[in-house]
Amino acid sequence: MDGNYIIGGVFTIHHYKQNVKLEYTTRPEPSKCSGSIDSRELRLSHAMVFAIEEINNSTELLPGVTLGYQIHDSCAAVPLAVQMAFQLLNGRDPVFHTSDNCSQSGAVVAIVGESGSTPSMSMSRVMGAFNIPLVSHFATCACLSDKQQYPTFFRTIPSDQFQADALAKLVKRFGWTWIGAIHSDSDYGNNGMASFLKAAKKVGICVEYTEAFYRTYPHSRIQRVAEVIRRSTATVIVAFASSGDLKILLEELVREPSPPRQWLGSESWVTNPDMLKFNFFTGALGFGIQRSIIPGLREFLLDLSPSKMSASPVLTEFWEDSFDCKLNTSVAANKRVCDGSEDIRTLQSQYTDTSQLRITNMVYKAIHAIAHALHNTLCPNTSSTTQCDKSLKIEAERFLTQLKKVNFTQNGYAVSFDMNGDPVATYELVNWQRGESGTIEMVTVGLYDASLPEGQEFHIHRNITWMDGSTQVPASVCSNSCPPGTRRMLQRGKPICCYDCIQCAEGEISNVTDSPDCVPCPEEFWPNTQRDTCLPKPVEYLSFHEVLGIILAAFSVGGACLAIGTAAVFFRHRNSPIVRANNSELSFLLLFSLTLCFLCSLTFIGAPSQWSCMLRHTAFGITFVLCMSCVLGKTIVVLMAFRATLPGSNVMKWFGPPQQRITVVSFTSIQVLICTLWLVLSPPFPMRNLTIYKRRIILECALGSAIGFWAVLGYIGLLAVFCLVLAVLARKLPDNFNEAKFITFSMLIFCAVWITFIPAYVSSPGKFTVAVEIFAILASSFGLILCIFAPKCFIIVLKPERNTKKLLMNKN
Repeated sequence: MDGNYIIGGVFTIHHYKQNVKLEYTTRPEPSKCSGSIDSRELRLSHAMVFAIEEINNSTELLPGVTLGYQIHDSCAAVPLAVQMAFQLLNGRDPVFHTSDNCSQSGAVVAIVGESGSTPSMSMSRVMGAFNIPLVSHFATCACLSDKQQYPTFFRTIPSDQFQADALAKLVKRFGWTWIGAIHSDSDYGNNGMASFLKAAKKVGICVEYTEAFYRTYPHSRIQRVAEVIRRSTATVIVAFASSGDLKILLEELVREPSPPRQWLGSESWVTNPDMLKFNFFTGALGFGIQRSIIPGLREFLLDLSPSKMSASPVLTEFWEDSFDCKLNTSVAANKRVCDGSEDIRTLQSQYTDTSQLRITNMVYKAIHAIAHALHNTLCPNTSSTTQCDKSLKIEAERFLTQLKKVNFTQNGYAVSFDMNGDPVATYELVNWQRGESGTIEMVTVGLYDASLPEGQEFHIHRNITWMDGSTQVPASVCSNSCPPGTRRMLQRGKPICCYDCIQCAEGEISNVTDSPDCVPCPEEFWPNTQRDTCLPKPVEYLSFHEVLGIILAAFSVGGACLAIGTAAVFFRHRNSPIVRANNSELSFLLLFSLTLCFLCSLTFIGAPSQWSCMLRHTAFGITFVLCMSCVLGKTIVVLMAFRATLPGSNVMKWFGPPQQRITVVSFTSIQVLICTLWLVLSPPFPMRNLTIYKRRIILECALGSAIGFWAVLGYIGLLAVFCLVLAVLARKLPDNFNEAKFITFSMLIFCAVWITFIPAYVSSPGKFTVAVEIFAILASSFGLILCIFAPKCFIIVLKPERNTKKLLMNKN
């Protein structure tokens, strides 16, 4: 149709171009298309005509100006699309003019098309040199947003970059980490899949395989792609392909069906009703352009008169293919002649189906965007009653600038372009569900808006049907999720989504699913048996409530009672010869010190505190030195008493009771001084020992200064050795009751206990260190009281007839 200004249109009405054999001897025939008509593309071309006629009838948009159009079929072939671009730019109009004359009306201000990305790229390179805009309704390749290469390219459909990001987020949303990917081996498929793979990698999705194919590939290559799908372990397949390419692959899969697969698709095929015939696609999920309503379009599409069909070879072919008849009686050989009974309203075709106008609305918006830019160029200040200046020559650069600025709403849908010539990305989430009649239907189950914040883009408002009609979300993972308490270990030579689950090492936990690493628990915590949480370590010390503590406390109290009982026996028989003969004052002092030795072991039981740590070691050291001082005094008295019996000896006057007291006080004072220095310089203190046991905390007393501790023990040992030597020297003195023998036995026991104590103390872990120390205290104390006092008590209580001075003095 002619007009003041012409808008070009290029659509893929046929999917194949006839191959012409070039002989180079005759002029080649014009390129021709072959194959069946794509009824959806035919509808798109008629939607363009409808929009132009609607604008021509409008009094608000371009008043006084008429728009014309030239629409061409590219046959999905790049060479033919480029040829159409040159033809539209040059103004040749072979459709309306049979001669070679150029028509002034043939020059176009803009072109709508193409449906494919690859032809659009080629056309845009040609158009860009002349600043003529190309507004596509279905070319979604993200590469076309590059204004350096395609400065005059616009589109009303969102870029594949948005769709690729949306597909990756959709896969991530349902927990799929192991997928297969197939795509058309074209600019649309290659660039779209590259964008998807990049987005998928960012969110941790692994791809088992990526296969490319094209409708013109040999059948063997199509078979190979189908076989890869059948053998794969990934349940989910993302298909970034055109419907024409995918149809060839699905026909191959129908011959030998693969295991159930969950298909995710791009806009190109997921909203194409022609694909609904593949029943195994039930549950397919993908993104589609929002459905729309274009008032009056259906009536326009159905208004096909015989004259219109006869004037258009394309409409003639469409009519004959749809009703299986021939309009031209002269060529109707094996087919019936169309008799006029054919009713297009009864035709089940994408051409007549206006229930889900998606891409059709993109064509409609593209025409209106061009019209608004033309209006702003020709008549920016006109009112509804003013006519635009249709004689004004349009400057391409000015018109291009106006097209970039368009911003309006048509039928409730906003139309605008960003700096890259792209619209705002909004999609419907389309699900293929089986209806009540048993047929597969496209159902909108949600929306996706790329302009919303991260994590809020999806709004799913309806239940989704998955593969095989299931209501459960299928799983598609290379390895099952690792539960808390384990970590992932990658399998050699496989993607990061393929891993083994390894239990966390000792002392480490993981409290999330699929944790890449385990983290160590804090120092005072330890994992539970599942190793998914850290629990406080139990605190351990020698307690009065446990069996070992009770036994040691009982022996301690029993020993103290034994010492007190012995002292009571001695006090009652204090005037008896055996008590008087054994230096009763030192004996009572020794019994008192032994009582303190038994009781000081109680300070080692219970939770250590600052005071108990200082008390237990100093009390132990001082009481044992007091005990050793008494024993040493008794030993010296025995030796001196023997020497006093020798003729002319006056030694006892140098070691009487005052000297004995001074000796005891002097020896004890040295220990008191050592303990005082220890407590002042570096006293013992309570500490939580975390190194001995991994699973428990040992509450114990740190020595503070190890030198102080070993000085206390060393001094006790020095007195014990000195006492042992003196006792050994006095053991054979001629006396019927020689106390030195019993002191020798007691010192042997004492030294044996404390010699064995040292390695046992060093090697015993935790609370057993304290138990060893208590045992040494009790054993040496019992050794002293039993060896020194048990024989005397035996005579006093059970053999009183032997408790006489005569018997004690009898050397025989």
